[in-house]
Amino acid sequence: MKPSLKVTAGVYRRKLGKTAAALVMVSAIAVSGSVLPVQALAKDVNYLSTPVSSASSKLASGLYSSNAILIRMSDGQVLMKKNINQKVYPASMTKMMTVLVALDNLPDLQRKTTLPAGMFASLEKQGASMAGFKRGEKVKAIDLLYGSMLPSGADASVGLAYAVSGSEADFVKKMNQKAKQLGMKHTNFTNVTGLHNANHYTTVKDMSILMKAALKNSTFRKLVTTHQYAMSPTNSHPKGMTVRSTLSESAPTLQFKGGQILGGKTGYTRAAGLCLASIAVKDGKEYMLVTADADGSPWSKPYHIQDALNVYPKIQK
Repeated sequence: MKPSLKVTAGVYRRKLGKTAAALVMVSAIAVSGSVLPVQALAKDVNYLSTPVSSASSKLASGLYSSNAILIRMSDGQVLMKKNINQKVYPASMTKMMTVLVALDNLPDLQRKTTLPAGMFASLEKQGASMAGFKRGEKVKAIDLLYGSMLPSGADASVGLAYAVSGSEADFVKKMNQKAKQLGMKHTNFTNVTGLHNANHYTTVKDMSILMKAALKNSTFRKLVTTHQYAMSPTNSHPKGMTVRSTLSESAPTLQFKGGQILGGKTGYTRAAGLCLASIAVKDGKEYMLVTADADGSPWSKPYHIQDALNVYPKIQK
């Protein structure tokens, strides 16, 4: 585990790993709001099952990430495990829980919330990644959801907390209650953004539990598989804003032999390393891969995404 230094979610200050390659930037690959067809929801995952050792070893071979879990969604079979119960920092993968709890508590996604001026200073001081909202901006809940998931905006995530609970602290209580409800036994949240805190931690197993549960929500599935989204006009942005997914913006490609990555949530802090929770289709079947603690930074080669592009094609029918 990397040292617990003062770090931020989405702020790219991690020293480069052994390879210092320029981050390849690509344009979004999907039309705003579009969702590729996906399979039926996963059955319960049997985390106690032991993957076939030879197949699991092949899938895990060459991973940059210190922690990983691969699950076949159709039957819940765990195909590959690597340190799945080891404590990791989730960084901006946290926002999957933020969004899920918001969806549980916001019946009207067209309702607007005024973003308090006081919430911005701390985020700016910590260098948090931002969607681009302004102090006092009146934003629809649906736009805050997209602002959290696609550009990983801390401003959008804290805005959701205020929309639901009136404060980030009270919203975090709901996040931890949800984690307990889902059976995430080794997870604790202290904020809605993934900004580093020694008491803000999880495991890749718990993150897979979260993602599996979240994908049952059709709005969450649409959010996580959208790569570009045009927001409604506001008092601060009369022409609206267009936001793009950090996944598709950072990936050299989302295509691989036999399939493609449908979507996911990236994360990064110096302590967390590069993280990714993704879903993909390979030979007509849907899979989930959660990885954490890959070396590098968003200025280096995207090792977390490279892991996904290396693992998914190896899956046998």
